[in-house]
Amino acid sequence: MKFSIVFSAVLMALALSACDRPTVVTTPAAVVAVPGPAGATGAQGSTGNTGAMGSTGNTGATGSTGDTGATGSTGDTGAQGQRGKTGGDTVIVVPPSTPAR
Repeated sequence: MKFSIVFSAVLMALALSACDRPTVVTTPAAVVAVPGPAGATGAQGSTGNTGAMGSTGNTGATGSTGDTGATGSTGDTGAQGQRGKTGGDTVIVVPPSTPAR
């Protein structure tokens, strides 16, 4: 694809240049200006005034402290547990502990 576009462009350039008759162009001699002596330096311009700065605003008043919250109410006493029942005929034997070796 690349080569076909390049080939077509070269072929068109050759075809168009075969029909074209070059014309001779003559240019008149250019006039060259010669610089003269430098002129005097101009006076320096004055500096502009700086504007006045605005004053700083006042600090706002401190806000008041909030009120202390109320104490919460005391919770209810829980229900009393039932009295323990008497054991039956079961005997629990705890073996004596052996000393560490």
